[in-house]
Amino acid sequence: MRADASDLRDLFETASLGAPERAVGFVMWRVLHHYVREVDRALGALDLTHLQFTTLAMAAWLGRRDEPTTQARLARSADIHPMQVSHMLKALEGKGMVARPRGTSDVRTKHIELTRAGVAALRRAMPVVIDVQRRVFGEAGRPGGDLLSTLVRVDEALRSGQERAEIPSQ
Repeated sequence: MRADASDLRDLFETASLGAPERAVGFVMWRVLHHYVREVDRALGALDLTHLQFTTLAMAAWLGRRDEPTTQARLARSADIHPMQVSHMLKALEGKGMVARPRGTSDVRTKHIELTRAGVAALRRAMPVVIDVQRRVFGEAGRPGGDLLSTLVRVDEALRSGQERAEIPSQ
C-alpha cells in the first residue's frame, strides 16, 4: 500500500530536520560525491580514479620515512575498508604503480612499495587534484581555511573517540 502524502509531510515536520538541505550529513554526502566526480573526471586522462589516487597518495605518505608500509596500516590510516584497499592496490599494481611483496616475518602481510611509475603518476596527479580542490572548495578549503579547519577538528574528535566535536559558531 502506498504511503499517503500527508504521512510523508508529517514525517518531515516531526521526525526530521526538515528539508534535506538542513541535514549536515546529507549536504556533506552530496558535496563529497560532487568532489569525487570532479576528481574522477580530472584524473581520467591520467588513468586514475579518485580512490586509486587516494590509495596511491596515502601509500606514498606512509612510505616517505622508508619504513615498511602494509595494506592493513594503509587501510587504518586512510579509514578505507581493507578489502577496498586490496582492490585498489591490485589495480595500481596492474598499472605498474605499486609492488606488493610479502612480508618476510609474516607471509600473510603484504607490504606496499611505490614504483618509479607510481611516483611519476603522483607528480602528475597531485596538481590536478589540488586544482579541483581549489575550484570546488575555494579559499575555505585551502590549508588554514575555515572549511578545512572545521573538518580537521571534527575528524580529530571522531578519531579520539569523542561522540561529537565542539565547533565554535561563526
